[in-house]
Amino acid sequence: MAEPFDEPIYSKRLSPHRSMTPRAFYLFILAYCIAQGLFALPFLFMGAWPVAGFMGLDALALFIAFRLSFRDARAYETVDVTPVELVFAKVGAGGWRREWRFNPAWVRLEQKVHEEFGTQSVALVFRGETVEVGSFLGPDQKAELARDLTHALATAKRGPRFS
Repeated sequence: MAEPFDEPIYSKRLSPHRSMTPRAFYLFILAYCIAQGLFALPFLFMGAWPVAGFMGLDALALFIAFRLSFRDARAYETVDVTPVELVFAKVGAGGWRREWRFNPAWVRLEQKVHEEFGTQSVALVFRGETVEVGSFLGPDQKAELARDLTHALATAKRGPRFS
């Protein structure tokens, strides 16, 4: 049986949004290269082969940009709240990990809300240190995160419940 101190109140893994799956990416690149090849053919027949070469470089640059975007999508953040501890961790695309541990009774949630654009940032503040959470999320997701974290922190501040 788990101790009341160890029972998670809130646990969330935050990841950057990528609208294209790897399969869709390869289909897109294939279609793009075929289209570039078709557009390059007239230039080849006219003897302007450097134009065709630059069109190939264009396709290569697009491929590299998407690969870098998919690599960056491996980054994520985790937020875990128990009655005695809030653990926030950032994991980079390269695998490095940075972790912060807070006492939920003393941590404060700070959010900046723009009247027109919605929630701009959500941060944990503890002893003068500010750590932004979910910087890659959109305004609606940040608002939902702030609402959920506020509820979790309020629950943690009430303390553990014993049966």
